Amino acid sequence: MGETGRDRRMKKLRRCLLFIACWILPVFFSAGCSTQKQPADETEAGRNLVVGFSQLGSESAWRLGNTASMEQAAKEHGISLMMENGMQKQEKQINAIRSFIAYQVDVIVFAPIVEDGWANVLQEARDAKIPVIMMDRVINTADSDLYDAYIGPDHYMEGVNAAKFLLKKAEEMPQETIHIVELSGTDGSSPMLRRFRGFHDLIDGDERFEVLATVSGDFLRSKGRKCMENLLARYGDEIDVLYSHNDAMTLGAIEAMEEQGIRPGEDIVIITVDGEQAAVDLLKEGKINCVVECSPKLGEAVMDLAEKMVNGEEYPRNTHPEESVFTEYDDLSNLGPRGY
Repeated sequence: MGETGRDRRMKKLRRCLLFIACWILPVFFSAGCSTQKQPADETEAGRNLVVGFSQLGSESAWRLGNTASMEQAAKEHGISLMMENGMQKQEKQINAIRSFIAYQVDVIVFAPIVEDGWANVLQEARDAKIPVIMMDRVINTADSDLYDAYIGPDHYMEGVNAAKFLLKKAEEMPQETIHIVELSGTDGSSPMLRRFRGFHDLIDGDERFEVLATVSGDFLRSKGRKCMENLLARYGDEIDVLYSHNDAMTLGAIEAMEEQGIRPGEDIVIITVDGEQAAVDLLKEGKINCVVECSPKLGEAVMDLAEKMVNGEEYPRNTHPEESVFTEYDDLSNLGPRGY
């Protein structure tokens, strides 16, 4: 009986199976052995980590410099950075953190716009066993285990350093009573609360000083200008000192002063916080009297910490960058570009 079509098909199938058995399967099992070794190889070489980063906004040169620092450091460390801009809204930041949890990133980093209201979403991150780094700002929580580390400035000391300059400056001011107006940052944010407390802890007991008003400019240049316009309309020539919680508001306030013929740095002593290039330039011109540095260049420290967390290494709970204070009494000729 001749070979049928069915017989030919079965023979062809047997040849294919034999080919697989003789050639493909050994390669497959060899590749399988390599696959089993791959995680160890990746660990030795430093695997590509994924960091979810919730930035609170892009409201100032400081914030843009901070974002650039994070992006550059992630690139240098070979870390994939998933960044979401919170646009100054806590709800958007919470949604971003939840998206990072769903994506199962290795580490979550966020700059909280305010101190309160994070317990639920951070509990979700803890339940997912994803470590959390707070950057630049802190939160108010009874459960310190809701986050793993903080990297950023000591905002309380920034307020203290601002007050220390004023105490020195006051020695050469002729006024018997020195009247101060204060532009504070976003209500409920840790920089606002701590810069306020650090400043007032030093000056409130000194009878030479009287704070006429503290108003929130929300860390925004436009609001800083508007607030200063209102303060000048209300207090006018009474104002001797402006203490501003950030450079963006200060720049807006100076615009308002100059429009009314007021000489910033002379008619009104100006103390500001951040250290943006624009503020340092005005310090050199004599339009600002003191700039308290608050460095946005936190990216390298954040990425280094993220790697330590994932690799199970020890790491500090709190990390503060070294920061300076620049004043009218200093020689600033050799001060390099700020980079933000």
